[in-house]
Amino acid sequence: MLQVDLTGKVIVVTGGGTGLGKAMAKTFAACGAQVAICGRRQAIIEATAQELGPAVHAYPCDVREWESVSAFLERVVNDLGKIDAVVNNAAGNFLAASETLSPRAFRAVVDIVLTGTFHVSRWAGAYWIEHRRPGHILNIVTTYTDTGCAFVLPSAAAKAGVQALTLSLAYEWAPYHIRVNAIAPGPFPTEGAWSRLMPNANFEEMYKNRLPTKRYGRPEELGALAAFLLSDLAPYLTGAVIPIDGAERLQGAMFNYLAQVADRETLKAAFAALKEATRGST
Repeated sequence: MLQVDLTGKVIVVTGGGTGLGKAMAKTFAACGAQVAICGRRQAIIEATAQELGPAVHAYPCDVREWESVSAFLERVVNDLGKIDAVVNNAAGNFLAASETLSPRAFRAVVDIVLTGTFHVSRWAGAYWIEHRRPGHILNIVTTYTDTGCAFVLPSAAAKAGVQALTLSLAYEWAPYHIRVNAIAPGPFPTEGAWSRLMPNANFEEMYKNRLPTKRYGRPEELGALAAFLLSDLAPYLTGAVIPIDGAERLQGAMFNYLAQVADRETLKAAFAALKEATRGST
């Protein structure tokens, strides 16, 4: 069996303390890489690094702030000697009727997802170009970047921006041997994020039954795809946006089904209850 080998590589994963970021960090470390994870909650990322072992290193960082990103990535280079790849995974999302969104709530998601991805990509790209090193940027988008999606407007807008950033930089930076790709995950339940996207257990079961595969994605499946993309097995693969969703996207945007199974006032009440239940969890 062909084994993905990341030995000798230094990989940065934003939002690497939980969920899919943690799953990818675990896979990268198992494949031989040194992995630098970052997040705003230091206790979380330190616990994850301790759990995953000595190849995983924890750094506090707020990707919304350029100064924080610069300080973080400079520390990684000083501590680990270089950076070979960055995975822009940090994100935020929640369900809301768009007419109820506040500017602050919209900006909170866009600043993490789009601005944060720009900050990390900008720093890493300039670093590789200046030092004449190859590099790879891997962005995590979503299956509804092309279609938009009801009830997750900030995420849809921000992730569409990240997809445009991916394709723009893939072409512009190809002469510098910098590859830029994206993965578009479908439904992958993770603690924290998933709790903000499923109004209740009934909706969760209904959603799963709508999937062509009748199951959700497993974190290690996403980790395996990410490891392949960052490895030396894919040197000609750049400018790609790869869905991993069990064909879920072919039936329409991820959360549009909510408008078909409940009236608007019922949905608003469910979203408000969900917000209250998860308050303080981010």
